[in-house]
Amino acid sequence: MSETKTALVTGANKGIGYAIAAGLGALGHRVGVGARDEGRRETAVRKLRAAGVDAFGVALDVTSDASVAEAADLVERQAGRLDVLVNNAGISGEMGPDWVQDPTTLDLGVVRTVVETNVLGVIRVTNAMLPLLRRSASPRVVNVSSAVASLTRQADPDIEIGPVMAAYSPSKTFLNAVTVQYARQFAGTNILVNAACPGLVATDFTGFHGPRTPEQGAATAIRLATLPDDGPTGSFAEDDGVIPW
Repeated sequence: MSETKTALVTGANKGIGYAIAAGLGALGHRVGVGARDEGRRETAVRKLRAAGVDAFGVALDVTSDASVAEAADLVERQAGRLDVLVNNAGISGEMGPDWVQDPTTLDLGVVRTVVETNVLGVIRVTNAMLPLLRRSASPRVVNVSSAVASLTRQADPDIEIGPVMAAYSPSKTFLNAVTVQYARQFAGTNILVNAACPGLVATDFTGFHGPRTPEQGAATAIRLATLPDDGPTGSFAEDDGVIPW
């Protein structure tokens, strides 16, 4: 079995996910580019390979049991194990004017759709990849979260946290809670599970509004994906350190 570490990044065809894949590739990882759209996925793989990254495409819809199972089979055939899983794929859900999701008028279908991708998708992918992660000497799982998941920051009127987003923000809080449960379950093992906040990054997800580049947004996830064996688990981190829950 190859000593080269293998990583899978979901939603890796663009934006922060692509930057995470490129960053891990630059560190010598072989990178599975997880994405639903075949054309965008293969374009990303070609770009990564042109930059010297050992990349391969992974057809992956995180909301589909069958797609996730097939992705796990592909990773097993390609690498035999998985060293790093970055659960980056996420959606904001339908927004109103000024990016507001008003809780008093919110369509419950929007909430279900957002949670299906941002939370259930992470559970689905993580559990499907777990047998491959267990074959690694130092498995790392990183869930890409957001500062708007912080209940402490959301509840503090003196902190500017952006508009009310009654589907997206709670979905990331839910994701953080799930991250802690995985970390607790794996306590005492070599599997480290953490949540990363990329900050406000200028990508199509944000309408290209934000002061940070995708590469800057990817930095914390890459750091958590390459932690030493005595690194933290169950943490929620950004560039400046730990974020309050």
